[in-house]
Amino acid sequence: MFEWDARSLPVGDCIFDYYDSLYSGDEEADVEPPPPSEDPFFESLAKGTVEHVAELDPLITQRAENWRLDRMPLVDRNILRMAIYEMKFVGTPPAVVIDEALELARRYSDEEAVPFINGVLDAVRKIIFPETLSQGA
Repeated sequence: MFEWDARSLPVGDCIFDYYDSLYSGDEEADVEPPPPSEDPFFESLAKGTVEHVAELDPLITQRAENWRLDRMPLVDRNILRMAIYEMKFVGTPPAVVIDEALELARRYSDEEAVPFINGVLDAVRKIIFPETLSQGA
């Protein structure tokens, strides 16, 4: 997602580049390791996010107070996009999606991103699933 957003490449090319980056042919090794196996979930998440970005970005903009989408760090913007896509279109429980998004933020962004991403995703969750508000969730 980062490469797709930063370089405006087709998502399929970015997926290929990702797999290629995992395959490090160690020139000193006697046996070349096998290339990484494809991950259908990862690919569907990346492709689906890109396909629905026009629907996802307004949700982010609506709930990211005082932050324009184009001013957000690329990592944070794309963590938000993927998480919202997964909540809205894949059906993964919101709590699981938010937890995984926060783990990505801790790993690939800075510590300040964690509460920001948490707040935006929780606010978007309330838009996507308004029925859970009346049920006390």
